[in-house]
Amino acid sequence: MPAHFISSVYVFVLAGFIGFEVIKHVSRLLHTPLMALTNALDAVVVVAAIIIAGRAQTPLSMILGLVAVAASFSNMVGGFLITDRMLRMFKLSRQKKS
Repeated sequence: MPAHFISSVYVFVLAGFIGFEVIKHVSRLLHTPLMALTNALDAVVVVAAIIIAGRAQTPLSMILGLVAVAASFSNMVGGFLITDRMLRMFKLSRQKKS
């Protein structure tokens, strides 16, 4: 295996582990702002995936780029829907207290 592939896998696994550990310790009150941040990051991923799919040097890169666009776009839309729902729930609880 090429050395750059092994180092890429190492970085991927390390980033996944660090991301899991960071998110695991987030307070429930910070969940909505964290979701908004991840939605913004997903938007960046969508743009990068579109660039990868647009280059299409090989059929495999085009297919993987299109899969990345679909996956990150659906994740982004779902995150915005969940964030919107959570914000509406907070608004309803504040109105009931008044």
